[in-house]
Amino acid sequence: MSTYDVAVIGSGPGGYVAAIRCAQLGMKTAIIEKYDVLGGTCLNVGCIPSKALLDSSHHYEDALKHFEDHGIEIPGDIKLNFKKMIERKAAVVDQTTKGIAFLMDKNKIDVFTGMGAFKDATHIEITNGKKTETIEAKNTIIATGSKPASLPFIKLDKDRIITSTEALSLKEVPKHLVVIGGGVIGLELGQVYRRLGAEVSVVEYMDRIIPTMDAAQSKELTKALKKQGVKFYLSHKVSGVSKKGKEVTVTATDKKDQEVTLTGDYCLVSVGRKAYTDGLKAENAGVKITERGMIDVNDQLQSNIKNIYAIGDVVRGAMLAHKASEEGSLVAEIIAGQKPHIDYNLIPGVVYTWPEVASVGKTEEQLKEANIAYKSGQFPMRALGRSRASGDTDGFVKILSDKNTDEVLGVHMVGARVADLIAEAVVAMEFRASAEDIARMSHAHPTYAEAVKEAALAATEDRALHI
Repeated sequence: MSTYDVAVIGSGPGGYVAAIRCAQLGMKTAIIEKYDVLGGTCLNVGCIPSKALLDSSHHYEDALKHFEDHGIEIPGDIKLNFKKMIERKAAVVDQTTKGIAFLMDKNKIDVFTGMGAFKDATHIEITNGKKTETIEAKNTIIATGSKPASLPFIKLDKDRIITSTEALSLKEVPKHLVVIGGGVIGLELGQVYRRLGAEVSVVEYMDRIIPTMDAAQSKELTKALKKQGVKFYLSHKVSGVSKKGKEVTVTATDKKDQEVTLTGDYCLVSVGRKAYTDGLKAENAGVKITERGMIDVNDQLQSNIKNIYAIGDVVRGAMLAHKASEEGSLVAEIIAGQKPHIDYNLIPGVVYTWPEVASVGKTEEQLKEANIAYKSGQFPMRALGRSRASGDTDGFVKILSDKNTDEVLGVHMVGARVADLIAEAVVAMEFRASAEDIARMSHAHPTYAEAVKEAALAATEDRALHI
């Protein structure tokens, strides 16, 4: 029987990063993955393939609608080869997952393929078909991730009534895609298929899309997506989804209690995700699982069994790949006797639609609810030379700072490349910068980042320069 200092169950962005950090710190490490490829949901059926399709569909839309503005004329019809687009996505995924396999080999991490299940607190049984083997681990990190959630009355057939997993590998572009859920996943995939020619209808229970983000971002993204032809049914409670042949019918009630019926050829159910612990047999190790199916952990991500930790989507908090990775490094360092920390307030959130949406820190609604006195500075992307040059004029940057100390409390962005720009805000807030600190830093011209400086100037003394 092989013995390890650490065994990691699950090879997503939390699991594989935890394994690498453990190996870097001199621990003999094993990683267990039930699928034949490493990378978990994010790399295989989540972050990476969805970004590949978002980029491909963006190129297609530009060719159809925007090339002429730039003096680029393409004779004849511009044709969509959807099969090739899906093949490119698969190639991107393949290259990325092979990269993880390379990193495991480079860091001398033993990879076990099969379902990992606890026999007890220090032994894990790995089953792959008829083959079963057991390893011993002084410490175990559970990184089994999550899977798409649904509603109790919806029967997912994975053909016409689908989750994000199936939406990434359709054989055709839908004629009418009905999306249940106005969160990140539904909006990103909805935009992909809208660009490719589908009619897209988004049904959301709350009164705005991306409801956990700042309300100004919800408003701006709604406006942008409506311009692109996406239809929204907000404050609608879905009551039924049925399929007849190739037709899917979604019924919902609006805020006036009137029934609304939407008919399409595909229905994407994107109402969030739920922790995945099936087959883990956590009870054999005595590990406590919450009512929501998550591993119950303390502030050091340690379960009630002291040598078993859990990270990522399987524990409380935002279900974000980068949050899982940070937690993977944190647990590895804790096991090694170090004293790392994570400030969960500074984990950024991003929506990769176009315009992109990114946030870090407190929203304006949260500050009001907490009765914190604050200042707000906002600057529109359309006032930037860089935005006009690229034609990406939707969006803004908003900075919220403490009214008395000027410390930055939250930064909220909508616009081109704000998924990348948000890192500046994270760095600033990690070092407890004031809005004036950001305002006094030189930002290259012309860049989208100038909107951050201008918003900081607006928050400091309402003295933005270019508006």
